Amino acid sequence: MARGKIQIKKIENQTNRQVTYSKRRNGLFKKANELSVLCDAKVSIIMISSTHKLHEYITPTTTTKQLFDQYQKAVGVDIWNSHYEKMQEHLKKLKDVNRNLRREIRQRIGESLNDLGYEEMVNLIEDVDSSLSLIRERKYKVIGNQIETSKKKVRNVEEIHRNLVLEFDARQEDPHYGLIENEGDYNSILGFPNRGQRIIALRLPPGHLHPDHHPSLHSGGGGGSDLTTFALLD
Repeated sequence: MARGKIQIKKIENQTNRQVTYSKRRNGLFKKANELSVLCDAKVSIIMISSTHKLHEYITPTTTTKQLFDQYQKAVGVDIWNSHYEKMQEHLKKLKDVNRNLRREIRQRIGESLNDLGYEEMVNLIEDVDSSLSLIRERKYKVIGNQIETSKKKVRNVEEIHRNLVLEFDARQEDPHYGLIENEGDYNSILGFPNRGQRIIALRLPPGHLHPDHHPSLHSGGGGGSDLTTFALLD
């Protein structure tokens, strides 16, 4: 079955475009390797995909730089010279920027001021004042955060102190304070004295054990009251 011809234009679907690129790249590299082996030719192919990925084929016995050097000798041009000049120009600009920045840093700490004119001095003063304002603003913000944190810690300590004082006073007034722990079995627990004897009143939830089934518990109020009392042992 013959393969149909395709129209040579950009493939709009990105997935199909990447698949086609990968297949044809592998085929091209395969042909380049065959050409290199069969004809003892030096081949170098550099490809960059639409996703900016670099792919390269180079004859195993050589390097890309060697091929470029041979190309320069063959055509009589220097392809590196223009690139080198651009690099040198870029390096010069970077050195100028670095020198200016160093000079500005020295001026901000009060050095290298002899070459400054009046306008430059005024601008330097304004820049320093602006920088100081930003530093002060940041400083006050940090101090404010520290003060707020300290206040929160003080409030927490005061709350703990108040709770401890209340607990201490409660223990002084009631020796049996804290003997019963409510673990969720009771809706409420109430302790009060009765003729010199400590009485605990428990409010049981619906469906809980009724006092009638336990001889040591006494229901108060009559008529189905859920308030049950019993005496504490000394």
